[in-house]
Amino acid sequence: MQVNRQPPEEQEEKRATLRTVAVIVSSATATVIFLLMALAYPDIYLERIFYTSLTISLVYLLFLILESLTIRRIRDERERYSFRRTVSFLKIVVVGVILLRVWIDTNYIFVAYGIVGAGVAIALQDLFKNFVGGILIILSRTYQIGDRIEISETMGDVIDIGILTTRLLEIHARDVKGDQATGRIAIVPNGEILSSRVFNYTMDHTFVWDEISIPITYGSDWQRAVSLFLDIVRRETAVTVRQAEWEIERIGERYYLPKRDVEPSIYLTLTDNWITFNIRYVSEVRRKRAVKDELSRKLLVAIEAADDIIIATENIIVYEGGPIKVHDRPDSDGGYHDGTFKSG
Repeated sequence: MQVNRQPPEEQEEKRATLRTVAVIVSSATATVIFLLMALAYPDIYLERIFYTSLTISLVYLLFLILESLTIRRIRDERERYSFRRTVSFLKIVVVGVILLRVWIDTNYIFVAYGIVGAGVAIALQDLFKNFVGGILIILSRTYQIGDRIEISETMGDVIDIGILTTRLLEIHARDVKGDQATGRIAIVPNGEILSSRVFNYTMDHTFVWDEISIPITYGSDWQRAVSLFLDIVRRETAVTVRQAEWEIERIGERYYLPKRDVEPSIYLTLTDNWITFNIRYVSEVRRKRAVKDELSRKLLVAIEAADDIIIATENIIVYEGGPIKVHDRPDSDGGYHDGTFKSG
């Protein structure tokens, strides 16, 4: 005896298709019958029944064609299921809207449409929002599979775009610092693109700007530090800089993009305690943390080898003893206070 070894999902799809075909055949047969009856015995109700069966036949046939052309492109079983449920609901809505026009007097049709539309909009607003968002993602190519994006405070690599949701391999969450995968799959409703900002890190180029901050003491040779740090960063990012220049030139052919300097640079900030060196450079999007680690190690080695460059640190003095006494000395306004503390 031969056993049917088809997966349950395929069997359910075939059963759903057979049910749709049965509805089309039945309604088409009823259409022919009531058409003949309406021609033989002119009556308003026979005519309305004829239009009802014709509507069901045409709508179900149209959605059957649409579903058969689209379902093949959806590989994920959950997305296929969601798509079939959405199509089934839309069929009922379309049939209902058309039949309202057939069975309700024209004077009240707009009131009926308003009531039905308001009910559907309230009950299924999120479903429609996500469905429309999925269509917009595909048409506008806001992001594609493989892109690294940030949407609705979630950052990750796009691994699947469905009809209603987008799946991301999450990057940079609370438990994992740096731009590395957490191992979690984030499911973002497609409707988020309608109300949230979307940051695409790899849409037209493959680089981002990054910075490393190093505090240097005022007694250090800061001019030599600038030259030393720039030499290291330029040497290590030379390949990325050339790639970034080419990509910027290519982007300029599509958008209005002023010339951008992608060469490494250093910006100094004077503070009360030290000089802050902000080292700015370009990095590949997917190697951002690795590049920062490599540069930090080489910079540390260079600083340790240089006697006249010292990293500044914040010192905290911990003491034990009694009340704090202040050494007094005359100051400009005749008082006595030198700000020197001594434990009693």
